[in-house]
Amino acid sequence: MTGMTARSEAQIKYPITQKTEQHDDYFGTRVSDPYRWLEDDNSAATKQWVKEQNAVTENYLSKIPFRNSIKQRLEGLWNYAKYSSPFKKGKYYYFFKNNGLQNQSVLYRQEGLTGTPEVFLDPNTLSADGTAALGNVSFTKSGKYMAYTVAQSGSDWQVGYIMNTETKQLLKEKIEYIKFSSFAWRDENGFFYSRYPKPDEKSILSKKNEYQKVYFHRVGTPQSSDILVFEDNEHPLRYFGAGVTEDRRYLYIQVSEGTSGGEILYTDLWEAKVLDRKVERIASAPAAGYGASGYGAAPKAKSAHGKAALKFATLIKGFDTEPEIIDNVDTKLLVKTNDGAPNYKVVLIDPANPAKENWKTVIAEKPEVLESVSTGGGYLFASYLKDASTKVYQYTFGGKQVREIALPGIGTASGFGGEISDKDFFYTFTSFNYPPTIFRYEISSGKSELFRKSEVKFTPEDYETKQVFVTSKDGAKVPVFLTYKIGLQLNGENPVLIYGYGGFNVAMTPGFSISNVFFMEQGGIYAMVCLRGGNEYGEEWHKAGMLLNKQNVFNDMIASAEWLIENKYTSKEKIAVRGGSNGGLLVGAVMTQRPDLFKVAIPQVGVMDMLRFHKFTVGWGWAVEYGNAEKSAEDFKNLYSYSPLHNLKKGTCYPATMVTTADHDDRVVPAHSFKFAATLQETQSCDNPALIRIESKAGHGAGKPTTKLIEEAADIWSFVMFNLGMTYKEQ
Repeated sequence: MTGMTARSEAQIKYPITQKTEQHDDYFGTRVSDPYRWLEDDNSAATKQWVKEQNAVTENYLSKIPFRNSIKQRLEGLWNYAKYSSPFKKGKYYYFFKNNGLQNQSVLYRQEGLTGTPEVFLDPNTLSADGTAALGNVSFTKSGKYMAYTVAQSGSDWQVGYIMNTETKQLLKEKIEYIKFSSFAWRDENGFFYSRYPKPDEKSILSKKNEYQKVYFHRVGTPQSSDILVFEDNEHPLRYFGAGVTEDRRYLYIQVSEGTSGGEILYTDLWEAKVLDRKVERIASAPAAGYGASGYGAAPKAKSAHGKAALKFATLIKGFDTEPEIIDNVDTKLLVKTNDGAPNYKVVLIDPANPAKENWKTVIAEKPEVLESVSTGGGYLFASYLKDASTKVYQYTFGGKQVREIALPGIGTASGFGGEISDKDFFYTFTSFNYPPTIFRYEISSGKSELFRKSEVKFTPEDYETKQVFVTSKDGAKVPVFLTYKIGLQLNGENPVLIYGYGGFNVAMTPGFSISNVFFMEQGGIYAMVCLRGGNEYGEEWHKAGMLLNKQNVFNDMIASAEWLIENKYTSKEKIAVRGGSNGGLLVGAVMTQRPDLFKVAIPQVGVMDMLRFHKFTVGWGWAVEYGNAEKSAEDFKNLYSYSPLHNLKKGTCYPATMVTTADHDDRVVPAHSFKFAATLQETQSCDNPALIRIESKAGHGAGKPTTKLIEEAADIWSFVMFNLGMTYKEQ
């Protein structure tokens, strides 16, 4: 229907969403929640509402004249071979490859770098529609066994399997009830992992997750025989992640109460006769440790038969800093920490004398934030961010700088490190106009050589990226990356997609997106804002955008949009704002605070109800970032002031909005988006559409098959371009 205009929305008939008399009292403030019934994702009423909303959205999108052309162009752009960096295990090099439009990338292996690749594990065979995806992949040191997880329909819940790599045969056991866990191999015969108690199937996608525990699984035995290594039933709302040093000496547990703050427990496995079928107590284990009721007697691991096995001591007490084990040097442990160093440093800690005054600084804090530290070939590789761009340095284990690794330019590099015996490894470099490219790095000489270029149908020379610094409301300088076609005219008429995240200590760094390339080739500007709340400038930058400082994040985004207008890049009628998860909250907040500033809003899988987020799945873990409206009057006042759901006001003209979510999102449950969309439809006072797109058999984003990625991108760009007044240009 080519005659459709933006004002045709006046004829949109939204489904009638029933309202109920639901109110809550928060420290004397009465808050209405009339759409709470939409939190029940299993009810027939909610399912019918989803069906009706999707029908309205599909009807709207189907009338956009260039929707099919966009999808076809995206399929053409997407259809190129994509590779991961190879890694070596035993005599094989393993790598992931997607031929172009395969729903899931396939794991290949080959003997040596010149061998013939063979398919090792193809996740596309695990489901007919590509919605089964690989999660973690972990090999034993020799490469004999591989443990891996599979997630269905984008859920965070995963099931683990073990394969004999020599025969490619699966072992009989499967490891269930896994969420947010890796496999830490103790030896060739078993690994540590974390799991939750068996969930109730009916509420598996929404119920609060509690009582994560650490277990040991021995290869070839059923999960029912797994040994309980660690539990803390007095603190059900904590994460417990197990790791093992490369020499397999230390088992450590990274403990957290949410997305910020950590504690480290450890035990020396070399001093323990444990994890055999008969588990024994070790008399030589440290006497002091972490107890369920405080820092005294350590809780003991138990076998399936209740026998004491392991005892943990505290290396670093929580939860005021962000400690992370790197590896060990003999009996001492290397730790990355921001204790007394907001930009992070590396210290060496003797478990026998773990007090802070005994720490030895190995890599001192720098002006740039230390993002990660890995090991390989007997060296440390430290990745820093300078204005959100990667810089990597090679150090000895004693902290002597060997060299800075030369990178192609401003961008993001990842994959540094390997095993102690490695002579080389592979890393990937990318930027906004630099498709992912793999380099081989020789550890002894520091030489990087091109290993594999991307085959994408894209000419980088046609585009440019620049970084500008915007002054936010309080004077903070906020980095913004702008990427667009060379020759752009600053006439105030260019369409812009402005993207941000701003939270959870996550840095936004340059990266290539074939979907964004489509928008740029249509004449659009892609603007990525490095908001406070992230890790671009260390912990102080993070803290400046969390808890009671969260409004800074929204101010940064608003200031960036205003800068683009003031500097003639665009106008209010040409800006679309987009973000996902915490970035969905960002979009919801700025579109309610400044509805006049954006023409289009795309809040994806967003945290929209800031008063109740902690009640679902792992939402409790975000309270350290956001606060908790039920526990603190101050937190309630702050959260209520910007909660997107609670700041939609009748009589306001909001941007053309398409909310996106998915039925299997058990990270940010779809109820957030459901309630926000229903309220937006109720309050919208102008002709701008207020739609919600609810994907089926998909989750928060991880593992989404290519077909669904392309369909979603086509719908989003169709909606954005149509409402920005753009026309489709054949390429």
